[in-house]
Amino acid sequence: MASIDPIVALFVVLGFFTAYYLYVVVKGLRQRAQSESVSPTPTLFATGFVTQFLDTLGIGSFATTTSAFRFGRLVPDELIPGTLNVSLTLSAIAQTYLFTRLVPVEAKTLILMIGAAVLGAWVGAPIVARWPRARIQFGMGTALLIFAAILLGGMFSVLPAGGNALALTGMKLIFAIAANFMLGALMTLGIGLYAPCMILVSLLGLTPAAAFPIMMGSCAFLMPVSTARFVKVGCYHSKAVVSIALAAIPSVILAFVWFRTLPLRAVQWLVLVVVVYAAIGLIRTAWRERSAARSGAAETALAS
Repeated sequence: MASIDPIVALFVVLGFFTAYYLYVVVKGLRQRAQSESVSPTPTLFATGFVTQFLDTLGIGSFATTTSAFRFGRLVPDELIPGTLNVSLTLSAIAQTYLFTRLVPVEAKTLILMIGAAVLGAWVGAPIVARWPRARIQFGMGTALLIFAAILLGGMFSVLPAGGNALALTGMKLIFAIAANFMLGALMTLGIGLYAPCMILVSLLGLTPAAAFPIMMGSCAFLMPVSTARFVKVGCYHSKAVVSIALAAIPSVILAFVWFRTLPLRAVQWLVLVVVVYAAIGLIRTAWRERSAARSGAAETALAS
């Protein structure tokens, strides 16, 4: 009896998640269509196309899409978290199918790291929810800058460089599982998984491109479930969801085709830019939240 390819099994399971996601979203939009317009708009479609193109290259889409929403006043602030989860899930699923075959990470390494991130988001969420968000952001941002310096040193042969491996074993695999569990938990605080995952796999000796199927697969399995929660309570912007979801497939495919032509050194530079960008964003956000907290505490003290 022929054994089942574990990657094929992973794709089958993801197919069920995709079907569940589509069922939930279509059902929710049909209910919305009875009382409001759910037609896509050119501005929102263009926004989704650009941010999901960048997401496919590893930049991430939550921060860029949020910035576009706020800058253009496209989506009310209170609807942004739900809109992000509901609209960007399809691109994460498409990226997983494409990159898992492009970068053939060993099945055990891939599946265990994806499973760890999913488990971290569910089991670890109540734990990290009690941690000070600004302190975590500042610490993670600082760590990413340090790791980026290590990666840069490796690229110029000043420090040991990352490897070209596609599999982890022994203590390296155990460490990777534990680290991705923590990264999955931190996602519940709005701290992205993409940049730290890139650094993690590079430092453990995997090829930098190995981060793409791992980080995209983690999000692809997490987001359909979070989507169901937001759709259930109706906390999303219908036009933005339809517009961005329609932009997902052409945007992801175009970025994927471009990515395939990049040599390893270009991928390393891309990873470096992504990590530095994420680090600066985390530190700036932490600084703003700390300043806001101090201002609020000062106003409270004066009032009393």
